[in-house]
Amino acid sequence: MAEKENKSITHVIFDMDGLLLDTEKFYTEVQEIILSRFNKTFDWSLKAKMLGKKAIEAARVFVEETGISDSLTAEDFLIERESMLEEMFPTSELMPGASRLIKHLHASGVPICVATGTHKRHFALKTQRHGEIFSLMHHIVMGDDPEVKQGKPSPDIFLAAARRFEGEAVHPSKILIFEDAPSGVLAAKNAGMSVVMVPDPRLDSSFHETADKVLSSLLDFDPAEWGLPPLPMQQNQPRACLR
Repeated sequence: MAEKENKSITHVIFDMDGLLLDTEKFYTEVQEIILSRFNKTFDWSLKAKMLGKKAIEAARVFVEETGISDSLTAEDFLIERESMLEEMFPTSELMPGASRLIKHLHASGVPICVATGTHKRHFALKTQRHGEIFSLMHHIVMGDDPEVKQGKPSPDIFLAAARRFEGEAVHPSKILIFEDAPSGVLAAKNAGMSVVMVPDPRLDSSFHETADKVLSSLLDFDPAEWGLPPLPMQQNQPRACLR
């Protein structure tokens, strides 16, 4: 685990899917439906390879790893799942602790933003019930942003997000990323930034090792460990750390 006592974080970047919003279950459900046509099952070893990637990149992994690429192209897979996802996305719920942490950091004057592989149209559907929370972000960088040439684990999206904070350029060592996906954790490290991972409990623990800290929930995050303003109600409470 990284040494955090020397950390002095000034800026925070959040991933969205599976971290702030409970949307990954929708992708899983739709992918299970599609694979059932081919008498195949969708498991978490495959899910781990898809998490956090741009849609087309994840789609290629899906059709190739499942051996259905001769029957279903990555592009056709995206088209097929689209109508199902569009019905599900507006029901997205916030993950535990997301609202409290975002409101606390914003009220404390900590610059925060979102860096998500989701493109604009899906972002609007996923966040339509949560406008208040996402309005607290200084800015939001999406997967179809022209500055994001490559998806995670490339650092493009986090570097683009860092550049858009106001004022002088922010050194990567001053930025903390929140991620749930292995590819996102790697992207953060490739950007030279610190990363707290909040993984799905079904994700194999071997994917935890690259992160600076692994938590079971955003509710367990202690801002003071990173030089950020402490949560008033969290002082002296035990926190669950997976390592």
